[in-house]
This record gives sequence, structure tokens and C-alpha cells, in this order.
Amino acid sequence: MSYVVETPVFNGPIDLLLHLVSTHELDILEIPLAPVVDAFVAHVVAPHGEIAMDQLSDFLLTASILLEIKSKRLLPGPDDVEGDEEYVGWEQRDLLLARLLELRAYSAAADLFVGLLDHASLSVARAVGFDEGFEMAPPDLLAAVTPDKLLTAFLRATEERPEKQVDLFHVTIDSVTVADTVADLARSLPKSGAVSFRTLVKDLTERIEVIVHFLAVLELCKLGRVSIGQGQTFGDLDIMWLGDSPDEGLIEAGMLEVDDYDG
Repeated sequence: MSYVVETPVFNGPIDLLLHLVSTHELDILEIPLAPVVDAFVAHVVAPHGEIAMDQLSDFLLTASILLEIKSKRLLPGPDDVEGDEEYVGWEQRDLLLARLLELRAYSAAADLFVGLLDHASLSVARAVGFDEGFEMAPPDLLAAVTPDKLLTAFLRATEERPEKQVDLFHVTIDSVTVADTVADLARSLPKSGAVSFRTLVKDLTERIEVIVHFLAVLELCKLGRVSIGQGQTFGDLDIMWLGDSPDEGLIEAGMLEVDDYDG
């Protein structure tokens, strides 16, 4: 909290006083600064006048800026000096505060290193060496190497490597297309009446065929050739051909003959 000053024209925090002076809302020449400093010194030297170090430094900085501003106003100077240049102390204050925070960070880091050194001083290094007669010798890397093993290693390193074969067992080759399946359904559904999708694909063994049939049913539904219904959630999908005859255009698109329909 900022120190509170009392003057004939202003009562309040000293930071606010500096702000009002810098914004030309108060005239620095109307504010006596000597009583302000004397009151602060009396407060510091009083028996119970304890004050925090940051508050003391803030007061000294703010008071010095006010004194500098007032001295520049009282002393003669060049006429071309801008009024705003008199309040450049704000920038100096920010710089001093930044340096104060930086010094606090270095101080905290120094305290941390001191604590680490104190903690390390509690450790005692092992001063005992190897027993007498203990000999350290590097292992013999060629102890188990024989001419036969060298020959085997050479032949293995120089033999022709087989070409890697890519296993394609998981790759599915499309044996049926959606267009062909649409033509097949356009030929068979008109004579089947209402049929469930489960019944439609019960004889299929490949997953890709089931997927292609489902896409073909969706294509026919989009074209308005079949209606799709489901009685309940996750129930069978019922499919019904709309009309009494197959769609010749769809059959021809799938390269099938209309004569194959015998309904």
C-alpha cells in the first residue's frame, strides 16, 4: 500500500499525487514537499513506525521524481522545453522497478544454490579403493574366435540375400461392382416382393460383397426404385421394389439382358 501524504491541496497516496502532477491536474508549485518528507521521516523514526522495505523504496523513488519535477519548474531553463519532458521520471521509475524485480530473482536463485550446497555438504564420498591384489584387465575379445567361426561369418555376410516378398493376403480384389449389383437387384427385386437385407445377402460369403449390396440398395433408394424400412432400432432392413417390372435402364447400365427377367 502506498504512503499517504497530507498537503494543503492534496491528501492521499503519494503515487496518486505523482499521477495528478504528471497529468497537469495539480500544479507542483502549489505543493510543499518539505513537510511531506519530514512527516515520512518522523513516521520511520517513531518507536512503532515500522515500514516495509518496498514501501520505503517506492516513497524514495516517488519523492525524488516530485523533487526533480519541482526543481525543473523553479530553476530557469530553455524556453523550448516541452512540458511532457518534465515527467520523464515515469519511465525511470519503471526501469528501477524492473531492476528491483530482477535483483530479487537473482537473490532467490542464490538462496536456492546455497540450500543445494548445504544439502550436498551432508553427503560423504566413498574413499575406499579396491582391495590389495585386485587387478583390472580388459577381456580377451578373440578368446572364443576360431577359423571355422570366421569362415562361417564370412560366408553368411557375403551370401546373396533373398528378395523380400510383400504378402498381399489381406488385400481384397473387387470381384463385383456396385453398378453390376444395382443391375442384378433391378432384375431380381421386382419378383421377390418385400425382402429383408439379411435374406438378400444370406448366401454371400465375402464381406466386400455384403458391402457392395448395401451400397447398391442405397443407390436404388436414392433413385426412387425401392423403399427401405426398419420396424425397430437395430432391426432387419426391409426392402421393397416400387413397381411391377424391372428397370430396363438400370439393367442395361449393368450390361445385363432384360430377357433374363422371367417374372
